[in-house]
Amino acid sequence: MAQLPPVKIANNRMQPPDIMSGQTDNRAGAAFASDPLIPAQSALDFRPVLLVMGILTSILGVTMMAPAIVDAALGNADWRSFAVASLITTLFGLGLWLATRGTVRGLGTRQAFLMTVAAWLALTTFGALPIYLSGVVPTFTDAFFEAMSGLTTTGATVITHLDSTPPGILFWRAILQWLGGLGIIVMAVAILPMLQIGGMQMFKAEAFDSTDAILPRVTQISGAMSLVYILLTMMCAFAYFIAGMSLSDALFHAMTTVATGGFSTKDASLAHFDSAMIDTICIVFMLAGSLPFLLWIQAFQGRLKPMLKDQQVRGFFGILLLFILAIWAYETIRGVHPGLDGLRYGAFNVISIMTGTGFANDDYGAWGPFSIALFFVVTFIGGCAGSTSCGMKVFRIQVLFMDLRQHLNRLAFPHGIFIRRFNGRPISSSVSLSVMVFFFLFLLSFAILSVLLALTGMDTLTAMSGAATSLSNVGPGLGEIIGPSGNFQPVSDTAKWLLIIGMLVGRLEFFTMLVLILPRFWRS
Repeated sequence: MAQLPPVKIANNRMQPPDIMSGQTDNRAGAAFASDPLIPAQSALDFRPVLLVMGILTSILGVTMMAPAIVDAALGNADWRSFAVASLITTLFGLGLWLATRGTVRGLGTRQAFLMTVAAWLALTTFGALPIYLSGVVPTFTDAFFEAMSGLTTTGATVITHLDSTPPGILFWRAILQWLGGLGIIVMAVAILPMLQIGGMQMFKAEAFDSTDAILPRVTQISGAMSLVYILLTMMCAFAYFIAGMSLSDALFHAMTTVATGGFSTKDASLAHFDSAMIDTICIVFMLAGSLPFLLWIQAFQGRLKPMLKDQQVRGFFGILLLFILAIWAYETIRGVHPGLDGLRYGAFNVISIMTGTGFANDDYGAWGPFSIALFFVVTFIGGCAGSTSCGMKVFRIQVLFMDLRQHLNRLAFPHGIFIRRFNGRPISSSVSLSVMVFFFLFLLSFAILSVLLALTGMDTLTAMSGAATSLSNVGPGLGEIIGPSGNFQPVSDTAKWLLIIGMLVGRLEFFTMLVLILPRFWRS
């Protein structure tokens, strides 16, 4: 196996930054309470934002030629759609780069927030072009929904008849999820130091939850994480191929599995293959994508102890085990899937939903009311901080329960001293506040989005599960329309735009977008 270059990682343990230090991990959240994040001494300079957007857009445009080549080689006329989209996207990106190169000296905090949101919107817009031009979807709304679902690794789709969809489109969907899972941000972090731009704020804003104390140089971490990401993808593709998938199916599914995205080349998702071996391989690499990539760097360097001892990782597997045993017992009692088959189907779908991947090997919505309730709860949880998965993240749930336990201890023993610790380090009060505010915003956003979706005509279950799956970037919801056996094509355009907003807000973890609505953010 390829050896990673030596990379120093402080503390020999991956931890979320807000837990490792006494400072709030999300600087966007701090902007609501403190002025230093939004300095008043200088006007907001858009040139750094446009420069980086130009580079990222150009990269996306060049990447479009890969599915164009595939379609051209197979004699599919859709290669023209990718060629035209590639030309438009690349020229736009080069134009931004040429207009701003040589004028940018640095990237401030405000520019980092703005660039994160603007880059996602720009890449989604251009990523939707080949999907729309190919005619595989009827409207640009559908194309934009598909592209946003891909880049946010949500996995919700509006494309029907995937089994007969041109290979270039299937490849492009896989590329979008692969880039959205890790590649786009890693590329940005690798490029920013070249431009003498800090970039660490962008790196943190995309949910890797790192601080500059973990690695001394951004180029080191971006390079190492890219290599780990590529290695895991190659290993997954090889395993799928050996298990019986075609070469293209193996590659496309590997890209969306490691990215915990869930786009498939089949309408029935992995149920199409009906293979216990393929399901097992998928489980392994969904879990791999949901673990902190900084710990994967150490693991590939031969240091497995940090991964095994990490409190967040142990909590992640503990929660998974609890839900898997619960659904397995329910399947057995109800006679849905007896014996080991129940374990296979239960474990696969629980892991798929909790990690935010969204693959399905059976319609778990038809298993009964307990199954619907369980999968609805699992939708919110997510994987570990520093992984490709989204959702609330396990460490936040752990911190919340530590706060609850400390509060109960103080009620019982008012004069006692109780110190909350995560991976052996004390948790500051600012961390608790940050976590509670995040939970409040998550639940408030879920309630608002559920009501708005219901107003578009959705039934209660579909509206609530649609809000949950978009904010958590999971993919399939519950119910007959958007459940694991359906898709989002029948949903109204208004509902689709609401879900698009939910996907973006959830992927950028709320604060990154909310800080942009502050009037003070835009003032000099």
